[in-house]
Amino acid sequence: MQDTPTLNTPRFEMRKLVRQDAAALFSTLSDDAQCLYMSRGAFGSEAELADWLTDPTWPGRTWIAVDRTTGAVAGRYVAFPGRDDGVFEVGYVTVIDYQGRGAAKECMIALMSHLFEREQRRRVYAEIDAENAASIALAESLGLVREGCLREHETTHKGLCDMVIYGALRREWRAPQASTI
Repeated sequence: MQDTPTLNTPRFEMRKLVRQDAAALFSTLSDDAQCLYMSRGAFGSEAELADWLTDPTWPGRTWIAVDRTTGAVAGRYVAFPGRDDGVFEVGYVTVIDYQGRGAAKECMIALMSHLFEREQRRRVYAEIDAENAASIALAESLGLVREGCLREHETTHKGLCDMVIYGALRREWRAPQASTI
C-alpha cells in the first residue's frame, strides 16, 4: 500500500488514520441517519468500527481531518485504487458537528489536488447513492462531472440502490478557490 502523507488545509491537518480515531468517529457512524447512504448500516460498537476502519485487507488509504484550532476530528477522507492504473475512487464522511461548515469541501480539495498534482493520477471519481443530495452537491461544487447513473447497482442495508458516478480528469482539474468554500 502507498504511503498516506499528511495534507494541510487552512483549517485542518489531514493525517493518516489510527485505530484510536474510531472513538471520535463513533458518534457519527453509530447513527442510522448518518449512515443511510453508506454501503453498510450504523456500527454497534466502537470496537466494530475500529476493526472496519483498520481492516488490513482494504487496499485504500484513509486521512483523518483534525481541526487545527480545537483538535477535534472533523471527518474521514479516503482514496482507493480503481480498476485501472492512475484511477482512484474517493469518499468522505463528515462528523456531525462539522456538517454544513465547508469541512468536506476544504478537505476534498486538498485530497484531490494531492492525487492529481503530487501523485499524477489521471482520473478521480466518486460513486454516490443517487438519493444522497448533500454528497451530490459536494461533488458538483468540487467541479466533478456527472458521468452517469448505474441503476440498481448496489445492495446496501437500505436495499437496492442506484449509484451516480462523478469524476474529474487531471487535465481538467482546477481546484476551487478557497473563497468558494
